[in-house]
Amino acid sequence: MSPTMNGTSTTATPDFQRALAAFPAGYVEGHLNGRRWGSTVKRSDDGSRVWLFAEELGGGEIVSFNLYLLSSDRPMLRPCEMASEKVTEFVIAFVPDRKI
Repeated sequence: MSPTMNGTSTTATPDFQRALAAFPAGYVEGHLNGRRWGSTVKRSDDGSRVWLFAEELGGGEIVSFNLYLLSSDRPMLRPCEMASEKVTEFVIAFVPDRKI
């Protein structure tokens, strides 16, 4: 099965990159569109990859992706079997319970 719904990568937008950079490594809970979510972020030691997995608490929705930072001008977003729009909306609109 391909890592994205359509099998392609997309370039991460600057707004997406800024919002993702604000996420701390590890687990944080918060909300999106009135629903509770738990989110875990892991960053590679060399800074070339960011992995996020989030799940709706008490629901069935998930968000999962890898962001590859191999070139500063073209970071590649690889959603895991979902549309990149869903991933982008989550990262930009997620509101944590604590300041991130």
